[in-house]
Amino acid sequence: MPKTKWLLNTLVLICFMDLFIQLPVMGPLALSLGAGSFQIGLAVGMYSLTNMVGNMLAGFWIDRYGGKRVLLTGLIVTAGILLLYTVVRQPAELLAVRVLHGLSGGLLVPSVFTLVSRVSSARDQGRSMAHSGAAVGVAAILGPALAGILKASAGLDWLFVVASALLVAGGVLVVFGKYGDRQTRHEDLNASSTTTKQAFIATLRNESAAMAYYGAFALMFAMGALTYSLPLKAEALGLPDQAAGLMLSVFGVVAISLFLLPSNRWFDRISPLRLCTAGGVIVIFSLTSLSMVGQQAGMFAVMAVYGLGFALLFPSLNALLVGHVDPEHKGKAFGMFYAFFSLGVVAGSSGLSVFTGDYDLALRLAAGFLLVSCSGVGIWAVRRKRREIRRINPSAN
Repeated sequence: MPKTKWLLNTLVLICFMDLFIQLPVMGPLALSLGAGSFQIGLAVGMYSLTNMVGNMLAGFWIDRYGGKRVLLTGLIVTAGILLLYTVVRQPAELLAVRVLHGLSGGLLVPSVFTLVSRVSSARDQGRSMAHSGAAVGVAAILGPALAGILKASAGLDWLFVVASALLVAGGVLVVFGKYGDRQTRHEDLNASSTTTKQAFIATLRNESAAMAYYGAFALMFAMGALTYSLPLKAEALGLPDQAAGLMLSVFGVVAISLFLLPSNRWFDRISPLRLCTAGGVIVIFSLTSLSMVGQQAGMFAVMAVYGLGFALLFPSLNALLVGHVDPEHKGKAFGMFYAFFSLGVVAGSSGLSVFTGDYDLALRLAAGFLLVSCSGVGIWAVRRKRREIRRINPSAN
């Protein structure tokens, strides 16, 4: 089992490398093709928009065909689509490839996390998700760095060739790995006895799953606000060109450390809702503090604190989802979960940019939105718990 988990976390790393390798170069690539500012923004954002559709499709296909098949299909198809970037010559062609890339890439993450959840016991779901979160953090650090090195030394075409080869290698790991993805006859009967619409509604009506979906949106809304505001603020303060990237790396290193150190036992010993609450408070505090700090050292310190909040939220949200969803609906649940991830990034970056060009105001707006919405969710959760107690024990106050 440890070997299986190691292979799966390697696949998590590869799936997220697909995102983080291409993310820093899309704007420059669109610009080199003669795209205007609107077309550049569209090319960058189109991946996230179509990725949501891919996430949803993946959810239904995982529960029908198994996560292993869907993951293998996603890896091979996405590897082929990455090679199309080397032949685009016009902005319209780039946009078409981005649509295809988002759709196929949307199959990857729900599939691999469904497999992770199925090889983990009920007692160590949180810790398993923490290890997978560490793989995501490593990808977030290595991906942009590898993109910069390849772009400078070999050119953009070779960057996409290497990324494609990486996904093919992931496909080989899927083919020869055993990930406990075989459905039982009972699960197959359950899956066939419910319609697609009924299964979709079932995941939405699951209150714990709904809270995980909101948490995924809120976490990535904050991330989108950061990726929009942080580079602008660093440039306005006259900081070195690499400062914003290093700040994001600091947050990643802190998160990875918490995922890998003995502190990862928290995720199985403490309620996911409590960890989510603590993480949310830290993220809101970090966004507000970052909008008030004007020195480089202070910004690095705030990003380290933000890394702590992210580390508490990511595995806890995954564990909250896995622990309260029926096995036959896990694929759909993860598909919805990561669709909300993509939606949060779009809303946090593109959405805030529509309202204001002031980076500090954008951070405060993001913090305010999270404070109000998280408070609403918290009040609802408390009232729901009280209603449940009264239902079980009518004499309780």
